[in-house]
Amino acid sequence: MSEDQTKKILQADKALMSTYGRFPIIFKNGKGARIWDADGKEYIDFFAGLAVNNLGHSHPRVVKALTDQAEKLFHVTNLFYNQPMIDLASKLVDVSFADQVFFCNSGAEANEGAIKLAKKFSFDKGDKKRNKIITMENSFHGRTAAGMAATGQDKIKTGFAPILDGFEHIPFNDIDALKAKMDNTVTAVLLEPVQGEGGVTPADKDYLVEVRKLCDAAGSLLIFDEVQTGIGRCGALFAYETFGVEPDVMTLAKALGNGLPIGAILAKGDAAKALTPGSHGSTFGGTAIVSAPALAVLDVMIEEKIPEKCAETGKYFIEKLNLLKEKKDTIKQVRGLGLLIGLEIEGKAADVVKQCLDRGFVINAVQENVLRFVPPLTIEKSDIDLLIDCLEDLL
Repeated sequence: MSEDQTKKILQADKALMSTYGRFPIIFKNGKGARIWDADGKEYIDFFAGLAVNNLGHSHPRVVKALTDQAEKLFHVTNLFYNQPMIDLASKLVDVSFADQVFFCNSGAEANEGAIKLAKKFSFDKGDKKRNKIITMENSFHGRTAAGMAATGQDKIKTGFAPILDGFEHIPFNDIDALKAKMDNTVTAVLLEPVQGEGGVTPADKDYLVEVRKLCDAAGSLLIFDEVQTGIGRCGALFAYETFGVEPDVMTLAKALGNGLPIGAILAKGDAAKALTPGSHGSTFGGTAIVSAPALAVLDVMIEEKIPEKCAETGKYFIEKLNLLKEKKDTIKQVRGLGLLIGLEIEGKAADVVKQCLDRGFVINAVQENVLRFVPPLTIEKSDIDLLIDCLEDLL
């Protein structure tokens, strides 16, 4: 690392709160699945800004939508309309189960809003005792007060007591555990179709089918957190499509803006009417400067059949990792869906992440011993082959 980059990192550490264990790299440019640091070193990006840059870095249609909108209008209050917001909401309704959309700025805000929606839904029906939300162990729903309380991992709650009550955590993929908890106090079941931060664990299809039936029987909402799994990541535009199970409410963020800050709550039926004027809001939600490029993201995804390509590339990636597993005793399991893939290994995954960075590959570690791969959905199979060669050497 150059002396200049070292000085800038020291400057950053002085000015920024230490909420992240950052690697000593300053990224400066990106194109497609390639990114370059301030010294000009090239990396192949298998992290995509944490499953955000699903169309890769600096996608030309997203850049054009952003720059065109910047010359017209950045922002007006939500006490008025703007055309990009209208177009984006209409598009999301057209391509999903939903009837209506609420826009915000992030996945955590979307989940926070969905939690409020569920409680308001029951309140409006006169069912004031129905205020419990069931979530899953090892889940992750954000770092806001309610998102943290909903998350089924104790490690993110340390130091923030008292934690907001009203949530009950049960084992994931265990339908009997859910049956034991479903009663007339449950307003919603909240889960991720694939637990990303929890170790890249997909739901069983039969499990989700039964969860849907239990929610219907109990009169409870089913909420899918698709902040990470949505916008093509799992081989369909939304992960619920791959399971054939529709939720009542779905949260989106991350890849919807391909790097620009946006979140969304999608809902159908009476659930879509729960948040009334004065009950919820967001200053920047649906702002024009972000909605225009987000619409371009959806257009590219659909017109260029990116989710279908993701399904094919993801299958190739998983096959390659399973072949590597046959050679390496240190690999315990390969799991995932589309291009949300986890590799469980013996030893510390963080050590492998560091070694991959040194060799020009950006990957990620979750749950101590799982390597997570979430590259741009446009990643080439030749780039996957290069990473497999690197992992074969390192493992």
